[in-house]
Amino acid sequence: MWLCHIEIRGHSLAVIRGRHFGCNVCARPTRTSRQTAPGARNRLRRISTQVSNRLDPAIFRLPVDRIRGGYYSDAYFVLTKSLLEGEGEHPHVTMQVFQKEDSILGGIDEAIAVLKTCSGHASNGEWILGWDQLQVHALHEGDRIAPRETVMTIEGDYSLFAHLETVYLGSMARRSLIMRNVAEVVEAAQGKQIFYFPARHDHWLVQTGDGWSAHVAGAIGVSTDAQASWWGGRGMGTVPHGLIAAYGGDTVKASLKFADRFHQDMNITVLVDFENDSVRTALDVAHALGDRLWGVRLDTSEQLVDRSLLDEMGGFNPTGVNPRLVEKVRGALDGAGFAGVKIVVSGGFTAQRIRDFEARNVPVDAYGVGSSLIRGQNDFTADVVLLDGRPCAKVGRAYAPNPRLVPVQ
Repeated sequence: MWLCHIEIRGHSLAVIRGRHFGCNVCARPTRTSRQTAPGARNRLRRISTQVSNRLDPAIFRLPVDRIRGGYYSDAYFVLTKSLLEGEGEHPHVTMQVFQKEDSILGGIDEAIAVLKTCSGHASNGEWILGWDQLQVHALHEGDRIAPRETVMTIEGDYSLFAHLETVYLGSMARRSLIMRNVAEVVEAAQGKQIFYFPARHDHWLVQTGDGWSAHVAGAIGVSTDAQASWWGGRGMGTVPHGLIAAYGGDTVKASLKFADRFHQDMNITVLVDFENDSVRTALDVAHALGDRLWGVRLDTSEQLVDRSLLDEMGGFNPTGVNPRLVEKVRGALDGAGFAGVKIVVSGGFTAQRIRDFEARNVPVDAYGVGSSLIRGQNDFTADVVLLDGRPCAKVGRAYAPNPRLVPVQ
């Protein structure tokens, strides 16, 4: 495993990676681990990220005034805060947060940032911060978590933070979903690179936090600068179909133009399915670009059969990006002296499909994965479990202390 140290606005992160390419901050091979939640499934065991300091709240660019005013909160929480303040009630509670999956915790630093900057109360037109009156204990970004394991507790005057539950739970739900999904495909790929490509499948506003979550969970590349912004990286990608079309469908010409301008800044990877003749196009591009070509990307539509397979149909499913197509492209590149050119595959890949490819030893070097990484749910729940230090939870809930929690400064 490789250990990379990354600085984010003065915060040192040590991110564990496997067999990655192009990092300019690599240290020597190192073994590192984080304590695993009791009951966490083996499939997440290999994913390990250490975050030595929490992210600064400024990174999240929170709309503080609107969050304080309850604009993004369920109305009943806003009304609860209003009622408690109006009645002069200041119940000292312990709020407990958990979820119900074998998962990886994301969004916890954002949740803490919400509490730090938006807890409190309004007085004479000014906001009086309440953070210094709360005691918060929490796990870290990237921690593996078990079903119903307590991931955070908030202790203090409930009227100071009652209005924030919707926001901090939503942050954790979204980021943990991305982390869990990415971790699953990283595990399935068995050390091969995962490129995070869902940007076009979701609203642009989620890119920053989603990209960070994917990065922590093990994705080696993201496709937009926004997704890479929290660790100071840049988006990566391939010579796209649109550029090829702009050059009259000439993949070689588009690739040469792209390489001439961007080769010094990035690894050149070319989509080779524009004419649905991936073997021929891959060879043409390799001959034209030579050492400037890092890889070719196969992205054949699931409704098409690549021309190179037309004489082999009958014994396998020939549509889309399939194992035989990858084998043919690999064989052609190797036979022509381009063994160093990587093969990236994309188009409908899921964790299970990657497992199937790996079980068959398909010669893939990297997987581009999109919409499957943003599907599903990883819901979080918060409950008041103690009132003035005494049990006070709804039936079915109870205080569940977790020795893994650490105080938040």
